[in-house]
Amino acid sequence: MPLTALKVRHAGPGRHADMHGLYLIVRDTGTRSWLLRIQHRGQRRDFGLGSASQVSLADARLAVAEYRRMIRNGLDPVNELGLRRKAAPNFEKVARDCYDAMKGGWKNGKHPSWMSSLENHVFPVIGKTPVDAIDSAAVLRVLEPIWLTIPDTARRILQRIGTTLDYAHIKGLVPEEISLRSVTRGLPRQARQVTHLAAMSYADVPAFMRKLAALENSVGRDALKLTILTAARSNETRFARWGEFDLDKCIWSIPAARMKMKEPHVVPLSPPALALIRRLRDTHLSLEGPISANALVFTGAKNNAISDATMVKAMRDMGINGVTVHGFRSSFTDWTADQTDFPKEVADKALAHKIPNAVEAAYRRTDFFDKRRLLMSQWADFVANGIKLW
Repeated sequence: MPLTALKVRHAGPGRHADMHGLYLIVRDTGTRSWLLRIQHRGQRRDFGLGSASQVSLADARLAVAEYRRMIRNGLDPVNELGLRRKAAPNFEKVARDCYDAMKGGWKNGKHPSWMSSLENHVFPVIGKTPVDAIDSAAVLRVLEPIWLTIPDTARRILQRIGTTLDYAHIKGLVPEEISLRSVTRGLPRQARQVTHLAAMSYADVPAFMRKLAALENSVGRDALKLTILTAARSNETRFARWGEFDLDKCIWSIPAARMKMKEPHVVPLSPPALALIRRLRDTHLSLEGPISANALVFTGAKNNAISDATMVKAMRDMGINGVTVHGFRSSFTDWTADQTDFPKEVADKALAHKIPNAVEAAYRRTDFFDKRRLLMSQWADFVANGIKLW
């Protein structure tokens, strides 16, 4: 059945046929656009006729009649209408608009790298090309020089080009979604590289902790102690809030929103970790009074969360270089494997790692909490080695 003006306004997501090759395309976002599909000289030709919010059903049908008349007369509608059609903006303009539209929803510091990668590697090649002329071959020209030399950046650039083209389609600048799945088939296979974060040997951690405990307490040193004792990620420590700690039950409950895998994580606090938190709480009470559950445990200037550099500085001030804070999680993993009989699954759960096998993840119900409490207690005994860390 041909479309009606009412159907055009209320049709759900999908492709809705009118007649003579005219389709109404409705996206999940609610955007509506016209598409004309014609077989010409044995090839399918698709022509975007504009947004349904600007082009009525009647006008779209008139455009279809004109396109078909041109083709019957042996003319190419693209060439014939080129001077009368508004030129599509170039890829650089659309990419910058896409960036401005998306950056407000980003929670980390990837804003500069997102645009700088395009400025360095994409805009010089296809930046001035109209966005509706970008195809797989154009993207291939961008990626060929960098695919093997900077593979991680190249893969991110491919994803960012795809995001820009999706944005262009949603805005009605290109008639159909452009798939870039075939681009990598024209590129050599990248060698898989595994980069390990610099970690301290677990055998050296007790001596490091003794040296750390001998120094005057500071927010960076205290945060580093808790991070090592709990094998937590630095961000989990940096943004820890008082309401997450139950000192009676000796647990630290980190909400899903703050976890990398977006699943809540309960950390059993070993005696040294618990003593450290109690000391921090008592100090706060004596200096600042009652504690709000939403208040940060570790604060820097203006009561903001400490930065990544705060714990790193605590190590650098001790003359420890070439080691990352995150690397202590690797120290914990290696120690568990070499010095204990705990299964790998228990260590993975202590680190809040995601189970890679989907089937296994679906059936595993336990979080090994009791075993993790024993494991974290033994880890604390190893790294503290009888010294007072709090």
